[in-house]
Amino acid sequence: MSRVAAIQMASGPNREANLLEAGRLLSEAARAGAKLAVLPECFDLMPRTDAERAAAAEADGEGRVQDFLAGQARRHGLWLVGGTIPLRSAEPGRAFASCLVYAPDGQRVARYDKIHLFDVALTESGEQYHESATTVPGNGTVVVETDLGCVGLAVCYDLRFPELFHALQRKGAELFVLPSAFTALTGQAHWDVLLRARAIENLSYLVAAAQGGFHVSGRETFGHSQVVDPWGAVLASRVSGAGVVVADVDLTQQRRIRGQFPILEHHRLGIPAETETL
Repeated sequence: MSRVAAIQMASGPNREANLLEAGRLLSEAARAGAKLAVLPECFDLMPRTDAERAAAAEADGEGRVQDFLAGQARRHGLWLVGGTIPLRSAEPGRAFASCLVYAPDGQRVARYDKIHLFDVALTESGEQYHESATTVPGNGTVVVETDLGCVGLAVCYDLRFPELFHALQRKGAELFVLPSAFTALTGQAHWDVLLRARAIENLSYLVAAAQGGFHVSGRETFGHSQVVDPWGAVLASRVSGAGVVVADVDLTQQRRIRGQFPILEHHRLGIPAETETL
């Protein structure tokens, strides 16, 4: 059995202040016994516009935020999933939304670039989002071998695409992590049910670390960070505000469930039909 932590924040436009807050919360998670901690999407910077965030992108492999993540992982002996940070692309005005994973020795072991981008118009609230205007989509799935088990990486809007989670599970994922910044409107409607569905469909644990609060852009994020077990039970959660959600994951119990309820072996779509013999 291993302890995991989802970090909830309400990040703002001051990167140094956000890093200070993230460091405080990671210390709290480590004191609570967490061996893996997940930061939310955009934990380092939630500016007034997406263009400002893209302009603050770091070069891959160097920069203040990447140094911070490596140092926090090493300091606390954590597997650290660094939410998302903007990393430079070859396209002017556009960056990758990158989820970086660090081992307890501070070495970076994985990078996942968010695949599905949030281009939507919410008529009920008047909100409009065009993430692809400033973000380059990724094109590959990433699973990381850790001391806690095999971890599959996804980010926020990815949650709405079950085929991504099936692909991660087929690559061996036993635990999904999901840094997020769900809007208040869509979160109220869909957040909990989608998290539980992705966990149940794949008989996998899911650690969802969210932004939760009001931001200077005028955006309100939903919060409700949580840890869900393979049977869809919410083990721990936090409604709003900055804080740490901690729960224990038991992969022995998960393997027992998968053995007793072998849904993962029953997928038929994508398997060529046998040639009929007359």
